[in-house]
Amino acid sequence: MKTRILSRNFLFALSPLALGLAAAGCGGDSGSSPAPVSIAAPTGVGAADTAPVQDPATVLPFVDYAYTNQRGYAQHATVATNAGVRVVSGFLDLWTPSSLLVDAGQSAPAVGSFPAITPSTWTGIPGSASDGHIVNSSVLAANIAFVVTETTARTADQATAAYLDDRRNKGYSVTDGLGPLTAAWRTAARQTTAITSVAADATTVLYNDTGNNLGVGSAAGNTTFGSVVDFVGFPPNASTEPAKRFFKYARPFRWSSAVVVVPALVPAESATPATDSGFISGHAAEAMRDAIGMAYVLPERYQEMLARGLELGENRIIAGMHSPLDVIAGRMQAQALVAAALVAQASKSTPTPGSADGTTPAGTSVVNDLRATAYTQAHTALMAAAGTTTEAAFRAFAHSGTSATDRFADHAANAANYLRRLTYGFGPIGDTTRPAVVPKGAEILLETRLPYLSADQRRVVLKSTALPSGYPVMDDAEGWGRLNLFAAADGYGNFNGDVSVTMDASLGGFSAEDSWRNDIAGAGMLTFGGTGTLHLSGHNTYSGGTTINGGTVQADSVTALGTGDVYQAAGTFVCAATNGPVVDGGNYLELAGATLQLSMSGSVGGMLSVTRTAKIAGALNVAFANGYKPAVGDTLLVLSAHAISGQFSQVTVQGFKATATYSGQGVTLHLDSAA
Repeated sequence: MKTRILSRNFLFALSPLALGLAAAGCGGDSGSSPAPVSIAAPTGVGAADTAPVQDPATVLPFVDYAYTNQRGYAQHATVATNAGVRVVSGFLDLWTPSSLLVDAGQSAPAVGSFPAITPSTWTGIPGSASDGHIVNSSVLAANIAFVVTETTARTADQATAAYLDDRRNKGYSVTDGLGPLTAAWRTAARQTTAITSVAADATTVLYNDTGNNLGVGSAAGNTTFGSVVDFVGFPPNASTEPAKRFFKYARPFRWSSAVVVVPALVPAESATPATDSGFISGHAAEAMRDAIGMAYVLPERYQEMLARGLELGENRIIAGMHSPLDVIAGRMQAQALVAAALVAQASKSTPTPGSADGTTPAGTSVVNDLRATAYTQAHTALMAAAGTTTEAAFRAFAHSGTSATDRFADHAANAANYLRRLTYGFGPIGDTTRPAVVPKGAEILLETRLPYLSADQRRVVLKSTALPSGYPVMDDAEGWGRLNLFAAADGYGNFNGDVSVTMDASLGGFSAEDSWRNDIAGAGMLTFGGTGTLHLSGHNTYSGGTTINGGTVQADSVTALGTGDVYQAAGTFVCAATNGPVVDGGNYLELAGATLQLSMSGSVGGMLSVTRTAKIAGALNVAFANGYKPAVGDTLLVLSAHAISGQFSQVTVQGFKATATYSGQGVTLHLDSAA
């Protein structure tokens, strides 16, 4: 018999009982199998993980106090009374401003017990008598040195990108993160820009974009996309000026003459440094607010938009206009502000401050909930523009670009760049063992990207993908600085508790099909059910096991299942790894009515290898992928285990009629003839 697909060396490597498998592959006894074995369902750790909101009496939630991010009000002029300042107040561990008030070029009348604010004497020039005080010289020196390195090594293309991201409206700039959907979005939003290139002569460079930034809203007559424009531009009290005027930390080119500002931007340098603080970056914050808003209504490009938002922040460093810490703080505040806006819409009310003179008390105002309307408008308009009628086809179109046409086509590169831009190479300076905490309301940022998870589960996802503690500025009390939204969009980072997921394919979008690409660790168990499809593609080591009660779980990597048992009570389990067998690190039980589906990409790619015992009673479907084309007469090893009992109730092989052969350690299929 011809056995050109099986390799004797591979069989020995796959199982210590390879000789028995090889014999079975050559026509062994098709009717023998060991006595039935008992395999129980996994039990995991017995409880779900949690990420509780911190006590609001001791940690004031940003989402409840976002309205305090204002200047010109004595009652919002301190760290304690201004949420926009407080969220990035970790900078005080590095730098003490000349006064601890929002007062750079700013005055405000007294309100009740809050004394009047008079403008500070800070000149904006480092080293002046009115300057602040360096607390951590090594970190702040590294902060400026990073800018020196970036600006002296930048290429012409980087200089052009930095110029455009400086002068062009941020809402227009970040839409190129939409890849194949960029032109359609700009057309639907009616976005315009006056800045499309950089003139060689700096004297003729455009410095003010007369375009319309986000586009035309509903009030101006955009009936098909106006709510999207309204939604992205919604966050109130989003200015970075209160923080700038509190921290009073100069821009990098004022700290060091070695910083080389993009020549075309030199005329744009402010002539009033006392009101031109570098910390925090307004451009970086605005870009990230816009990017998150767009990602919310178009989650098919969620990670790409996040990546574009942080790219614009890095371009502020390359331009010489901001330091890494400025940009990091802009990202932190942006995340908090968008979450606060979404929470306000969800509750249909937002807190409002009292008047500056104290005559009008604080209260609440009704907020129009744009979330569903904007989401629907975005998909209706862009699906039509893409010529797609199903959400699956639309998602495919959204990722149809190549590296030549879509800067963000490479997911791995996006993930690496995003992680790098979260810290810019700074090492921890504080306690690295603090557990992750999740801010109140932060889970709403994942609402459309992980719609099949509960709010509590999305909080756990954020906790499980958060950065370690100890980095400069990022250890705020609520946890905004440690959020990694890009990683969170790839699902759980660990199962420190048991995770139960039910997907409803009838809802479409990510509720019908999603991929978890993180490397999932932990002792917890995954239980999956419903009608949707969940892909697992990380290097997973979770040990609590996997239970499939319905829908489809697809293993796209050899280690997708972790190290625990797999218990398939119903539904479909797909093995689709291309570089080897999918490894079940424990036992495998397939009950009657369930289906094991193999998408084979070669002699071993896509088969199932069970480390311990396999018990089978359901169906087996075998298909071929990635150009793999076996021939009549070939023998395929489809399942191996230390011990196997039972037989498949039905065997279907794409394009062939086949005979299954069962041994105590393996199942092979002989391709008898073409179907």
